[in-house]
Amino acid sequence: MSEVQKTISPIDGRIYAERPLSTQIGVVLDQARAAQQNWKKVPLAERKAICDRALSYFIDHADEIGLELTWQMGRPIRYTPNEIRRGFAERARYMIDIADEALADIRPQPVEGFQRYIKREALGVVFVVAPWNYPYLTSVNSVFPALLAGNAVIYKAAQQTPLCADRFAAAFKSAGLPEGLFQPLTLSHQQVADIIGDDRVDYVAFTGSVSGGRAVQRAIDGRFIIAGLELGGKDPAYVRADADLDNAVENLVDGSFFNSGQSCCGIERIYVHESLFDTFVAKFKELTLTYKLGNPLEADTTLGPMVRTSAADFAHAQIAEAVKMGATALIDPQLFPAHQVGTPYMAPQVLINVDHRMSVMTEESFAPVVGIMPVKDDEQAIELMNDSPYGLTASVWTTDVEAAIRIGERVETGTWYMNRCDYLDPALAWTGVKNTGRGVTLSKIGYESLTRAKSFHLKL
Repeated sequence: MSEVQKTISPIDGRIYAERPLSTQIGVVLDQARAAQQNWKKVPLAERKAICDRALSYFIDHADEIGLELTWQMGRPIRYTPNEIRRGFAERARYMIDIADEALADIRPQPVEGFQRYIKREALGVVFVVAPWNYPYLTSVNSVFPALLAGNAVIYKAAQQTPLCADRFAAAFKSAGLPEGLFQPLTLSHQQVADIIGDDRVDYVAFTGSVSGGRAVQRAIDGRFIIAGLELGGKDPAYVRADADLDNAVENLVDGSFFNSGQSCCGIERIYVHESLFDTFVAKFKELTLTYKLGNPLEADTTLGPMVRTSAADFAHAQIAEAVKMGATALIDPQLFPAHQVGTPYMAPQVLINVDHRMSVMTEESFAPVVGIMPVKDDEQAIELMNDSPYGLTASVWTTDVEAAIRIGERVETGTWYMNRCDYLDPALAWTGVKNTGRGVTLSKIGYESLTRAKSFHLKL
C-alpha cells in the first residue's frame, strides 16, 4: 500500500488533503524528456501564448485558489487571493514579456568572413521544489520562465500546500500545454533526492531551509548540474536619523508581521538611530496592537495561525530565551484573545533591550516576532546588519539617496532597498548571499540559469 502524505490545516487541526506518494517516477521523467525534445522546437510566440492562457486561468480562479491556500497554510482570506492577482500575475507577466529579449541570440561585433552568434538553448528537464509559505509566488519565478525557455518542468509541492500542484497542472492543461511538459509529483525526501541525482534532470530550483539546501547539494554530488537555492533569511532594516518615521513604522510593521512573519524576506531585526529609537518603538508597538489574530476565514482577521504548532513553539522559545537574557517583551499576548500557547495561534511580539547574543537576533525566526536595537551611527548599523549568516534582503529608511547607496554597497545582501521592504521587483535579480543560497530568478538574468549557451562560429 502506497504511503500517504497528509496536510493538516492550521486553522482547526483537521486533515485538509491527502495525497499518495507518486510511483512510476521513471516513466514521468522519460515522458518529460521526450516532450521537451519537441517543445524546444515550438516557436517562442506559441510558448508565450500558452503561458498567457495559463496566467489567465490563475487570475480567473484567484478567489478559489485563495480559499484553498488559507485552509492549507493559514494566511487570512483577505490576503490570499492577492498572492495570485498581484505578485504572481506581475512576475508571470514580466517574464513572459521579456522572453523575446532574454532568449534572443547574442551577436558580437561583426567580423568580415565569419558569422558568429550565441544561442540560448533549453537545459531539458527542470525540477522545481516549492515551499509552503508563498507556494505560488516562489514557483512562478521558475515554472513560467523554464517553460518559456523550452524546458519541461517536474513540480514538487510542499506537503502543506499540495493543492498548488493541482492548480498549476489545471492551468497548463486549460492553456493547451502539450502533455508531459508540466508534471506534478507527491514525493518523500528520499524520492526528491533520487530525482535530483537522476541523469534525466538538468536543473533544480529549490526554495526551503538551509538544511534542505544542503541535502540538495548532497543529492547532486557527482553530477555536473546546478541547483538554484533560495534558503533562509534574517533580514534587517536600518532606520536612519533622517527617516520619514511614520512611513518607516507603517512599512516595517507590515514587513515584520505579514503572513505571520513567515516570509523569507520578512523583517526580523530592526536597527534604529538612537535619536529616534523611543518614538519609533512607541509607534511600532501602537500599530502592532491594531492587528487582529484569529480565524483566517473571517474577513476582518489580519493575523492568522502559523503553519503548525511546532513553528509557534520555536518562536516562543526564542522569545523566552531573549527575555531570560535581558530582553523586554512589549506586547502582552493577553491583548490577543486568540493567542494560545500549544497551538499555531501566536500573537505578534516586539522585543527591545536585545543584542546579538540572543538567537532571536541571529537565527531565522520565521514568526511574528521582531527585535529592535538602537544604533549610534551608520557604521554600527552596517556592522550589525552584516553580523549574520544570511543575506537575502536588507533595507534602509532615509531621505538621503547617496547615503542609501553608500551604505548599501557595504551591506552583504542580495537585494538592497531604500524606503521599502518585503517586495520583489521582477525586473531585478532575486538572489542571496551566504547561507541564503545561490543562483538567480527573475529579470533577464533569471533566464540564464534555465538555458545553456551554445556558440556558432561559421567561416563563410
